[in-house]
Amino acid sequence: MRISKNPAGVAAPPGPDKPDQNQIRNQNGVTRMSTETLARTGVYECMFLASQQAAAQFGALIEHINDLIARANGEVLAMRKWDDRRLAYEINKQKRGVYILAYISCPADQVAHLERDVQVSDQLLRVLILKADHLTEEEIKAHDDRQGLSDEAKLRAERAEAGDDEGSGRVRLGAPEAAEESEEDADESDTDTDSEED
Repeated sequence: MRISKNPAGVAAPPGPDKPDQNQIRNQNGVTRMSTETLARTGVYECMFLASQQAAAQFGALIEHINDLIARANGEVLAMRKWDDRRLAYEINKQKRGVYILAYISCPADQVAHLERDVQVSDQLLRVLILKADHLTEEEIKAHDDRQGLSDEAKLRAERAEAGDDEGSGRVRLGAPEAAEESEEDADESDTDTDSEED
């Protein structure tokens, strides 16, 4: 089987006698892989650490993480909230953080860009990205809770709206109701002492 060469040294257009369309043959007849196939896509496990302030707008936080992954030409395979924990040490004056676990498919050369984007992000404190090619598709899907994330985002948004309508929703010391009751008790005790003096 013979592959014809064009003047640029590139293999002829795909045809029945062409073995692989990703191979390029140079002037010496040596076949090598094209640079497009060298940038392989891999599966990665990403652990994002977000500040408590960013987690207050949970829907916006998840959207921000999805945007960062999309900017790195990645695709989210699975995502879930891992935990809300106290940090071992303060990071950017934050004592607590929310961990978001994501499994993504991303070109290997874009992982560094994703890490850099997280470093400049004001909503995310840290990210840890590990290669996860050893996991099967079923194992990755077992970690998928994107519906739970959207439900939690809606719940937090509803609570924030309800909190704005009702005030803070917390009992305050010296609230007006308690002050009125103490005034009524004081009035009753004054009338009791007046009747005893008669």
